Amino acid sequence: MFPMVTEFMNYGQQTIRAARYIGQGFMITLSHANRLPVTIQYPYEKLITSERFRGRIHFEFDKCIACEVCVRVCPIDLPVVDWKLETDIRKKRLLNYSIDFGICIFCGNCVEYCPTNCLSMTEEYELSTYNRHELNYNQIALGRLPVSIIDDYTIRTISNSPQTKNGSNP
Repeated sequence: MFPMVTEFMNYGQQTIRAARYIGQGFMITLSHANRLPVTIQYPYEKLITSERFRGRIHFEFDKCIACEVCVRVCPIDLPVVDWKLETDIRKKRLLNYSIDFGICIFCGNCVEYCPTNCLSMTEEYELSTYNRHELNYNQIALGRLPVSIIDDYTIRTISNSPQTKNGSNP
């Protein structure tokens, strides 16, 4: 008779434990109901990128001394630097500089180790094309500054920090 009573008590304890777990899960679900949606309407709304975001590389042709440090520190030897040695002044003259963003891993080593700071990371992340050969940027395309998301009046910017419906951060 005692085994039947202990089994009944164990069944009651397991039922109470299961109800508590269901209640905890329901409370978590209700706490998430107070948050704003995470989804943004992409072409019309864009996230403001963080300060350390590594986007497309910007190149300043006039500052480059063709030292090829960027090529040496790149893990995939990506930047293509064409130069010509000017024998009368014994300096290199940069002829062409290009980066293929279809291969680039956006590690930022080239920007970090450039001695003349002619390379910098921008906040541009929209590099999609239908043809992969369009991702090979020469010095002219690399020299173009991207339009800032904040300055574009047609796009609603959204900060990266999560907020609740009350307006406070969780």
